[in-house]
Amino acid sequence: MCASGMMPRRFIEDASERVTCSDLFGGSALYGRGEELEGRSVLLAAKGQLTTACALVELDGIARRIILCPPDVPLENLPYVIETGGVDGIVSDRTLTKFGAPRPLCFSACSRRIEPGCQIGKAQHETEWILLTSGTTGLPKLVVHTLASLTAAIRPGTNEEGEVVWSTFYDIRRYGGLQILLRAALTGRSMVLSSAEEPVGDFLARAAAAGVTHISGTPSHWRRALMSPAAQLLKPKYVRLSGEAIDQAVLNHLRSTYPEARIVHAFASTEAGVAFEVKDEKTGFPASALTADPNVEMKIEEGTLRIRSAGNAQCYLGENAPALKRPDGFVDTGDSVELRDGRYTFVGRRDGIINVGGLKVYPEEIEAVISRHPKVQMSLVRGKKSPITGALIVADVVLKRDSRDDQNSQAIQSDILQFCREQLPAHKVPATVYVVQELAIADSGKVIRRNA
Repeated sequence: MCASGMMPRRFIEDASERVTCSDLFGGSALYGRGEELEGRSVLLAAKGQLTTACALVELDGIARRIILCPPDVPLENLPYVIETGGVDGIVSDRTLTKFGAPRPLCFSACSRRIEPGCQIGKAQHETEWILLTSGTTGLPKLVVHTLASLTAAIRPGTNEEGEVVWSTFYDIRRYGGLQILLRAALTGRSMVLSSAEEPVGDFLARAAAAGVTHISGTPSHWRRALMSPAAQLLKPKYVRLSGEAIDQAVLNHLRSTYPEARIVHAFASTEAGVAFEVKDEKTGFPASALTADPNVEMKIEEGTLRIRSAGNAQCYLGENAPALKRPDGFVDTGDSVELRDGRYTFVGRRDGIINVGGLKVYPEEIEAVISRHPKVQMSLVRGKKSPITGALIVADVVLKRDSRDDQNSQAIQSDILQFCREQLPAHKVPATVYVVQELAIADSGKVIRRNA
């Protein structure tokens, strides 16, 4: 994986440390004890992303399986993850042995690190990389990838003019963040890591100081970032969105904030991999995208997008795990789309439908309308139980910075409701609009959806 021509000025950094290429050579993230983990199923549960990145590189090709444990996984779920993943080794800077890994090997975080993208030693195994994603039972699903499937959409030969420094709002233990880490490693670029504990403004200032040119995140990441004055410090050449449905308002806001940047939104998921990129700064995707890439097969069936490619995950781990792929080999993304004037529009998640008097309502469709209101920064639409209709639609709205001091919030709420009435059928118009200070964002970068 080592990119040729990697220069000493290349670096990877987090909120506390920057490590250059010359500093990284010759160190070991596991104090040289990586051989003790050869052939094992390893739970990688370090606190820091920098330590995680370096351990990943060292363990690939040595461990039989690496399970990336995001920091937000509840401790009570760890026994399930350990048992399902067949864990017999743990790499962590936290005390996890009480959660029952058979004869676990626990190593501390290190002070010497290796270069991401440079394999140490000879690969003995095609290591399984296991990513955790949310499950319907509250327990995470364990999604099986290999390095080949994770890097299927990355083109190392792509030339970028000038110095490139990557960054992402994602945690690298999530699919979106891992994609950016691998992209930086394979193309020999520097990488600035974010931190869940770091205030958004501080991260943006640090990214700007590090000269970040390419940066990615979910639409929710970007909406929150654009609320910070520090967003103006960034001067990116390339802005990428993925992970959630894109609305035109966030694309327009990014364009006005970063007039010199290329703005791209991509469709990707942990199970399906990266499917396509949209570069025309419009929501949805043209129908031609379904057949544009010979390496990715896509189709719309029963209203949802389905994908088959080398970037697909292999399966879910577990004895009673559901099938990840359909009998025809396609992954059903669960994302509902509608064809309008030669362009597919994402209308919402199939499992997120709200039933209003027997009629289906996708929250994302209403949010896209609300986001076009000139005073709205971001919104969350949810269902509230009703004895008459089954559910009522309510909307939580965060106002733009210049509208938050407006004393007449009731007038703003009424105006948003009227705005919705003009553009939506009656059953999709919110019964109530609440003005809130912020919306909760999960570590995955997606707004947290909870129905009342």
